[in-house]
Amino acid sequence: MGLDADSIGVASVERAVRARCAARGLEDAQLYWESLIASEQELQELIEAVVIPETWFFRDPEAFAALVRLLAQEWLPKPADATLRLLSLPCSTGEEPFSMAMALLDSGFAPQRFHIDAIDISRRAIAYAERGLYGRNSFRAKDLGFRDRYFEPLEQGFRLIERVRQQVHFRHGNLLAGGWLHGAQGYQAIFCRNVLIYFDRPMQDRAIDVLARLLMPGGLLFVGPSETGLVLEHGFVSAGIALSFAFRRAEATESEARLTRNSSLAANPGRPSADSRSRKSSPALRPQPKPTAPLGATPKQTAEPVPEATSKQRVPTAPGDWIEEARRLANQGNLTAALKCCEDNSRDQPASAEAFYLIGMLHDAAGQVPKAAEHYRKALYLDPQHHEALVHLAVALQKGGDAPGAQRLLDRAHRVASGMSKRGG
Repeated sequence: MGLDADSIGVASVERAVRARCAARGLEDAQLYWESLIASEQELQELIEAVVIPETWFFRDPEAFAALVRLLAQEWLPKPADATLRLLSLPCSTGEEPFSMAMALLDSGFAPQRFHIDAIDISRRAIAYAERGLYGRNSFRAKDLGFRDRYFEPLEQGFRLIERVRQQVHFRHGNLLAGGWLHGAQGYQAIFCRNVLIYFDRPMQDRAIDVLARLLMPGGLLFVGPSETGLVLEHGFVSAGIALSFAFRRAEATESEARLTRNSSLAANPGRPSADSRSRKSSPALRPQPKPTAPLGATPKQTAEPVPEATSKQRVPTAPGDWIEEARRLANQGNLTAALKCCEDNSRDQPASAEAFYLIGMLHDAAGQVPKAAEHYRKALYLDPQHHEALVHLAVALQKGGDAPGAQRLLDRAHRVASGMSKRGG
């Protein structure tokens, strides 16, 4: 399955193996190994013991907002018989692909206009997703309006309505299996978030190659915040929406730019293109800087700074409002203004783990890893169980050369995720 044992802690794998040995009545690890390589069913049981689902509806909501915004611009104008194809991989217990479906339905996409494939290596997770019944641990988003629109309350939780469930098609699969999905139609958008960080480097390269093959020209790839550096190294470029962690293939972006230039020339014969004009212009007249590079970009990959906040920008002071305002500014690509909003207001408001975590992400997106790590630590001081802060701080330590420290944090993150999964039911 491509898992790097060190990424979740060797002890976690050992516990899973001991549990399976006990279940099979085997005391000798060598005997279990022999039964494992001879039985596909036992291999699946071990996978189930190792994999810990950790997800919730609308996790990282900026990604779903970016999905809707970009597809509405690029896909809705197409002929009505065109079908949008999306992929959630790994889909875990279904919260991510169902969030994709709800976001598209809320934005006016007709059900017949899109199709979502959801694939996971865990058969148990898929069976859970197909039930469509979720407990309170799956509803951690601040805005739960979607729950009122798309779920039926039951004594044991909330059941997703059929209108959403029928948009998602679940299947078992392994991203790294030989010949996986060869010949499949391409996808206009792929969510593959927070899984690449658990692979070793050769498996990361192999996985990204598969994702690139499955992505249609001009399509969108959404990854986790800590995985952006990986896709930047494989010929992807940011889609330009802060905190969405959305990327396109670089060649697709360049092809679209050439098409735009050619269309402009056809409509305005004799008028020089923007590129030719900028080559002849003074530096002050050159095109504006590209959007700030996303989280995980190295200083070399980070784009030019965004402009400072102006006096016209609204910076609220009411408790809680400024965090949402900072997110809004970041989503517009104005990271400098978002940071200023955080720093100005956090001095006068009670300390918050979520606020420190957001400030850390903004510093990370600007390539300021030491400052990001400092704020992730502050978030963990206030909330030692903050899973995302644990993972992001681990990545920051790894970048700084502290592999043992990063491993300890990943071990903690794995224990937190395991505890959340058990409490969520």
